[in-house]
Amino acid sequence: MPEQKLKIGKIPYANLFPIFHMLERECDCSGYEFVEGVPSALNQMLRAGEIDVSPSSSIEYLRYSNEYAIVENHSISSKGCVGSIILLSKKPIEGLNGLPVLTSSQSETSVALLRIVLEKFYKVRCNLRTADIHLDSLPSVAEAYLLIGDDALKAVKSYELQVTSENKNSQLYIYDLGELWHKNTGLSFTFALWIYRKDCCKEKAELLERFKNDLNGSKKRALENFKIIASESPLKGILTENELIAYWENISYDFGDEHRKGFELFRKFSGELGLI
Repeated sequence: MPEQKLKIGKIPYANLFPIFHMLERECDCSGYEFVEGVPSALNQMLRAGEIDVSPSSSIEYLRYSNEYAIVENHSISSKGCVGSIILLSKKPIEGLNGLPVLTSSQSETSVALLRIVLEKFYKVRCNLRTADIHLDSLPSVAEAYLLIGDDALKAVKSYELQVTSENKNSQLYIYDLGELWHKNTGLSFTFALWIYRKDCCKEKAELLERFKNDLNGSKKRALENFKIIASESPLKGILTENELIAYWENISYDFGDEHRKGFELFRKFSGELGLI
C-alpha cells in the first residue's frame, strides 16, 4: 500500500515564494505532495477533496467555512499597499461607472474586493468580465484591468519603465486594492488564508500537525532571510532584490486580532453584495 501523503496546494506567485522556499529547503517534505496551481484552481481542488491543505482565497473560506478549518496565525495580508493586486485604468476610478472592467480568472478574493471597492467606496457599478489578460497586448474592449500576483508586479514595473523612457505611453491610473481598502476602512485586508479540509485531515492528523509545525518554522526563517531568498527568486531578473524585499515586507504573513477585524468587515461587505 503506498505511503499516505498530505497533499498541499502551492501557489507559484512571488508573495508565497519565501514560505515555500524555506519549507522545501529546510524541512523533511517526504510526507508531503505539493500540487501547484493559481488560487482559483486550488480553491476548486480543495473543495473537491483533491488536496488537503492550501493557501487559499479568503472568500473561499467564507463561502464554505463549514468544510474548512484555518491554520492559525498564517495569511497573506496587507495594511496598505500590497503591490500585487492592481487595477490598471484608462480613467480615474470615479469615472468607471457602467463601463467594462476585465478581471483575472486566477483569483476570486481580488474580484470580490474590487466589487466592494467600486460599489461601497466609490458608488460605481461596472460590468466585470473574466478574461485572460496578456500584458503585451492589453485589450481595448475595457477601460480597466484587474491584475494579480506576478502579472501585477510585472505590469507596474513595465509601466514605470515606459513612462520614464522617451516613448511614454498614454496615461494609466494604477490603483493598489490593498491601499484603497486601508484608505477607506483603516484596517488590514486578508487576501488568502492557509486552510484545510476538516474531513480529509481527520485521517492525516499526524501529518497535518507536522506540517503546521513546519509551516510555523518556515515562516519564521523566511521573515529573517528575505535578502538571501530574493537572490534565488524567479523574479530576480524583473524586480531588483531591494524591490522584492520591499514587496515582501509590505505583506503580513500572520493572522491575529487586527487581521480578523478587517476579515470580518470583508465578510460583512461580501454578504451585503451577495458574494458569499
